[in-house]
Amino acid sequence: MRQSHNLADLDIGVSFEFFPPKTEKMEENLWVAIERLAPLGPRFVSVTYGAGGSTRERTHATVARIVRETALKPAAHLTCVDASRAEVDEVVRGYWSAGVRHVVALRGDPVGGVGARYVPHPDGYASTPELIAGIRAIGDFEISVSAYPEKHPESPDVPADIQILKRKVEAGASRAIAQFCFDNDVFERYVDRVRAAGIDVPIVPGIVPVVNFTQTAGFARRAGASVPAWLAERFEGLEDDPVTRQLVAAAVCAEQVMDLIDRGYREFHFYTMNRADLVYAVCHMLGLRPKRPKPAAGAEAA
Repeated sequence: MRQSHNLADLDIGVSFEFFPPKTEKMEENLWVAIERLAPLGPRFVSVTYGAGGSTRERTHATVARIVRETALKPAAHLTCVDASRAEVDEVVRGYWSAGVRHVVALRGDPVGGVGARYVPHPDGYASTPELIAGIRAIGDFEISVSAYPEKHPESPDVPADIQILKRKVEAGASRAIAQFCFDNDVFERYVDRVRAAGIDVPIVPGIVPVVNFTQTAGFARRAGASVPAWLAERFEGLEDDPVTRQLVAAAVCAEQVMDLIDRGYREFHFYTMNRADLVYAVCHMLGLRPKRPKPAAGAEAA
């Protein structure tokens, strides 16, 4: 049975993840999404990095523009795939010069994407803990890392995966952002195991609104995230009914987040897919409202 909460009293915190645009039209769509979600006051917004560092320049350009043109706090993704230490360090210094103070440190997927074998660059950082240490040596960044409630596809099992997370935290990570997971029982069991391993940094649940079920299910399989049968049933028969699909997606996402609130979670990381409407709707149901600009000094009340 759902608990009764006054959501306004719970200090709900959200963050939003975007990916850098490949085309002018995609850039326009990205900034429409940013402008729509920014008034909700996210704690930070992150910008991803493509497999093998393939979007390095676009990621930097996007976070630099966020710093210049908005009041948002950007978190830039950074990987060590297919790059030397000197090249990665140059990117880190570039972020610092652009005003970025938060990095999401990831080993990253190989150039071939999820499933391809990872081979460290001969002159590069071999792992995420090494990358974190390198970032720490350059500047006083806040550092977030990834966590995998159903384990990383390359990990032999969950305990081994948790030990990797522990090494990341020992190297200087201050927050873990979870891969999306549709089953809150699975997520909560994972957090219990993380705490039992002596890891005490925040583990922020990753939330993905299902804009397109087929695409999301395919991505989930590649990322090692399970798709419950009940979720497939919710979207069954809606392939050619985008209006109903959008309504169902909002309801499913809000239901998951509300249940996590009942379980005591207060911070959520939304994978936006550069689309704002579903995320905005769910945040509204969480009690978040646009922050109204303060009136200028001396301005009279209407």
